[in-house]
Amino acid sequence: MQTGNVTTPFGRRPMTLALVKGQLATANIRAGKSVDKWKVYRSACEARAALGLRDRALAVLNALLTFYPEQELSEESNLIVFPSNTQLAIRANGIAGTTLRENLALLVQAGLIQRNDSPNGKRYARKGSDGGIETAYGFSLAPLLARAEELAVMAHQVAEESRRLRVIKERITITRRDVRKIISAAMEEGAAGNWQSIEDALVSTIAQLKTAKTTAALETCLHELTLLNKEAVKMLETQLIPEKFGTNGNENRHHIQNSKTESINELEPRDENERREGAVQEQRVTSDPIKAFRLGMVLRACPQISNYAMGGAISHWRDLMTAAVVVRTMLGVSPSAYQEACEAMGPENAAVAMACILERGGHINSPGGYLRDLTRRAEKGEFSLGPMLMALLRTQKPYERRLA
Repeated sequence: MQTGNVTTPFGRRPMTLALVKGQLATANIRAGKSVDKWKVYRSACEARAALGLRDRALAVLNALLTFYPEQELSEESNLIVFPSNTQLAIRANGIAGTTLRENLALLVQAGLIQRNDSPNGKRYARKGSDGGIETAYGFSLAPLLARAEELAVMAHQVAEESRRLRVIKERITITRRDVRKIISAAMEEGAAGNWQSIEDALVSTIAQLKTAKTTAALETCLHELTLLNKEAVKMLETQLIPEKFGTNGNENRHHIQNSKTESINELEPRDENERREGAVQEQRVTSDPIKAFRLGMVLRACPQISNYAMGGAISHWRDLMTAAVVVRTMLGVSPSAYQEACEAMGPENAAVAMACILERGGHINSPGGYLRDLTRRAEKGEFSLGPMLMALLRTQKPYERRLA
C-alpha cells in the first residue's frame, strides 16, 4: 500500500512545487482502487497531445509497465518498478541512453510517473521477512492509478476535438467546391453579377487556408466560405427564381386556390405495401424522441457507475456523463462508437446506456458491438432505455431487500 510520503529527487535534479503537488495527489487514492494498466496506457496514448508527450515517451512508459508484474494497478500493492536503464532501453526498442533519460523526465513532468529515489540514486527493492517487497526505489506508477479517470476524460476530449476538426475540414472542402463551381457556371453562361469580386474573395480565403493550423483559424475560413456561397447563390436567385415564377405563377396560384377543395380520392392510388410503408415512416417522424430518465432512477438501476465517478459519487447528469467516458475506456468501447451513440441518443441517454452495459457486463461479450447495435436501433426508432432500466431495477430490488 502506498504511504503517500513526499520524496525528493536524487543528485542535481531540483525539487519543484509541481512535484510536491503530484505526490500529494497520489496519496489520496481511494482504498482498494484498481485499474487495468493497459487501459490506462491506452488513455494516455489517446491523450498524448494534451499531455505534451511524443511517441518515444509513450514507448518508455510501455516499457515501465512491463516491469509491473500484475495486470491491474492496485492501491493495495507495490506500485514502484525498479529496472536499470539498460533493461529499460532494451524493452523500449533499443532507445539510446540520453533519449531514455530525456523521455523519463518528460513522463515525470507530465505527471504520469514519479521518482522514488534511493539514498544513492540506485533502483532496487528490499524484501521483508515474508518474502514480499518491503521498500522499493525507482519509478512509481501511482499517478497512473490516481489519474485513471482524468486520463480517460482527456482521451475522450482529444477524440472529440479530432472528430470536430474532421467535420470542419469536410465542410470546408464541400463549401469551397460549391463556390468554385457556381462561379464557373455563372461566368461561362453569362449570368449577371460581380462574379470577379467573389472570385477574388475566394482566392484570398484559399490563401488563408494554407496557413490555418488551429481549429479556430479553420472555423474562420469556413465562415468566410459560407458567406461567399450564400452571396453567390443569392446573386443567381435574383435572376433564376423570378423567371421561374413568372412562367408558372398562374398555374401555382390556381393550384393553391383549389388544393383544399380537391378530394383525396383524386390522388394517384398506391398499393397496400406503399401505404403500410408510408404509415410506418409517418409514425417514426411523429414519435417522441428518446428522453432522459430521472437521475435517481438510473443510479438505483445501475449503482456500479458511481465507482467510476470523480470522488465516487454522482449528483448531477454531468457527473454521470464523465463517469460514462471512464467506463467506455475501461470496457474497451472505441471513441467513435460512443460518439455515434451520443449523436443518436443524446449524451445523457448514451451515458445511461453505458451504465446499463456496465451493470450487465457479465452477460455481454462485446460492449462496443452491443453499444453500436443499440445505436443502430435508436436511429431507426426501435430502441428505448425504459425496459432495460426497469429490468435492472427488478434485479436490484432483491439485493436491496437483503440489505434491509
